[in-house]
Amino acid sequence: MIATPFPSHGRGLYQLTVSMDFAAAHCLRHYGGPCENLHGHNFAVEAVVSGKKLEPKVDILMDFKELKNRLGAVVAELDHRHLNELAVFQKRNPSSELLARYIFEGLREKLADNPQVTLQSVSVSEKASSKATYMEPGMEPAG
Repeated sequence: MIATPFPSHGRGLYQLTVSMDFAAAHCLRHYGGPCENLHGHNFAVEAVVSGKKLEPKVDILMDFKELKNRLGAVVAELDHRHLNELAVFQKRNPSSELLARYIFEGLREKLADNPQVTLQSVSVSEKASSKATYMEPGMEPAG
């Protein structure tokens, strides 16, 4: 049992995870297999943020709804699109790995006004059994 309930500065870190889906088509140039043909997926995206300090009035790191809205603004650029036609994927394949990085970089921009949180990772799954994750090692959590 904690003697003093929740001291203002714990040693730990809070982590929030939100997820959403989007549908898109892509092909992987130079793949040498069936994925070189145009095909589609219902992609699943998972974003993880962390921070040390909770907002004092409400005791939350960040509102889940707000985090999901910011992620949604980035994902909306990809939803129901042929990903190879986007400027960013004209010369590079829209692989799950590069999609995770693209979403990571877009979400990091959307979170720039919130110093309480640090974006830790973004994962993209083409199906439940496989996912690609992008993170930038060495990023120190906010706070």
